[in-house]
Amino acid sequence: MGHARPANASLSELHLTGVPGLQHLHPWISIPFCVMYLVTLAGNSCLLCLVRADPSLHLPMFLFLSMLAVIDLVMSTSITPKMLGIFWFHSTAISLDACLTQMYFVHAFSVMESGVLVAMALDRYVAICNPLRYLSILTSPVVAAIGLATLLRAVVFMSPLTFQICHLPLCSPPVVDHSYCEHMAVLKLACGDAAFSSTYSLSVSTCVGSFDSLLIALSYALILRAVLSLSSPQARKKAFSTCSSHLCVMALFYIPGLLSMYMERYHQELPPHVQVLLADLYLLIPPALNPLIYGIRTKQIRDGARRAFSWRRPMAGGMDPRQGLQGTGMRLMKTKAIP
Repeated sequence: MGHARPANASLSELHLTGVPGLQHLHPWISIPFCVMYLVTLAGNSCLLCLVRADPSLHLPMFLFLSMLAVIDLVMSTSITPKMLGIFWFHSTAISLDACLTQMYFVHAFSVMESGVLVAMALDRYVAICNPLRYLSILTSPVVAAIGLATLLRAVVFMSPLTFQICHLPLCSPPVVDHSYCEHMAVLKLACGDAAFSSTYSLSVSTCVGSFDSLLIALSYALILRAVLSLSSPQARKKAFSTCSSHLCVMALFYIPGLLSMYMERYHQELPPHVQVLLADLYLLIPPALNPLIYGIRTKQIRDGARRAFSWRRPMAGGMDPRQGLQGTGMRLMKTKAIP
């Protein structure tokens, strides 16, 4: 990318401040950040290995969950090691090319994660409200097409951000008041007119976040409508517990990200460390919680883990790989015919 920015060739290296105003607390801040990163690595890696090894988990739900795990691993790894280097070793320097690459990965994979969350909400809607056609609707080509569309959307929407930064002259001092190369924070170094880049970033983030969260809310509303009509209080309680935990994780993904972006632009009087910590947590907490909420709380995942740890192959008469969410939907259908 270096050939595209002759005007800012002197800024070949930038410096990240970490959490502005809280540098004296960096060693303490690093502890929860490191724990969350280790949980992210362990949880998502185990989930991927388990889904790959267990044929009973080769269902659309777990394929989407695997996509989410890969995205979380890439997104966390693109920022957390550098953050910990800043917190532990005061390693603030980062090359401009590395900064732009980190920026692209963070924002592109955030859009991809949002798309996969929508796909998972759709998966649950089909599994519970139309269980008999679950595998005929969400076939392997359909799942692959959804994954490819999510990837292409992220590339199309986020590539212009990096392209615009490449063609903006950057001024000294080359200090980014953030713990990673967040777009709005880097954009503050621009000497030229950055209004278009700022407006584009805000518009895309708002449209993607609003549209995706609306689709997710609609899917869960339809699911809850179907569950509320069940006669079994135990089934309703379990469904409410599952949906509420999923929605809480999604809220932790969407709300802090949008808040940090809007505060970065419109509320300059707020302490900078509040904006930075919000942006950090929105990238660190969901990847750590996703394998716990979507994985450990799912019966098929727990059963697969028990089979893996017991080193026994499933019996020939064991669980049919076509069961799972479809079976959940069938049980709901037996309780009450869902319209």
